[in-house]
Amino acid sequence: MAEPIDIWLFLELLPFSQEVGATAWFPFVESIHVLSIVLMLGAILMVDLRILGLSAMPYSAAQLLREFVPWSAVGFVIASVTGVIMFMTRAATHIENPAFQIKLLLLLLGGINIVCFHFREKALLAHDSVAVDIPISAKIHAALSLSIWIGVMVAGRWVGHVV
Repeated sequence: MAEPIDIWLFLELLPFSQEVGATAWFPFVESIHVLSIVLMLGAILMVDLRILGLSAMPYSAAQLLREFVPWSAVGFVIASVTGVIMFMTRAATHIENPAFQIKLLLLLLGGINIVCFHFREKALLAHDSVAVDIPISAKIHAALSLSIWIGVMVAGRWVGHVV
């Protein structure tokens, strides 16, 4: 009877994965990954700190949402593509790595937090007035966002160090 195909090992053995993992492509992709994360998190940080009332107070939360959410989305898309490429080079190892598993869980929680915020809180911040009283629920989402994304970064940094 034939052995079932291990999808993770299959990904690792693809010629594309082998080429990226064994050449200068890997550090290039990793550098783009890090830069896109900086773009994404910088934008998220600006919005979250404004919602929490800790930064950018001369600007309305609505203005920062309009200006920074597209940047965070672009950063997320690029980080996701480069992350998948890096994952493919050692898929079977990464999938069993507790740090990687925590990172995936936190990414899922971050996505849920973003969806909840955009469907439940964003409308409450739609006014361009700086004096808009920001609801505590929006502040909770912002604090969760900061905590979750810090966790994603820490877990991501540990992926290469936990065996």
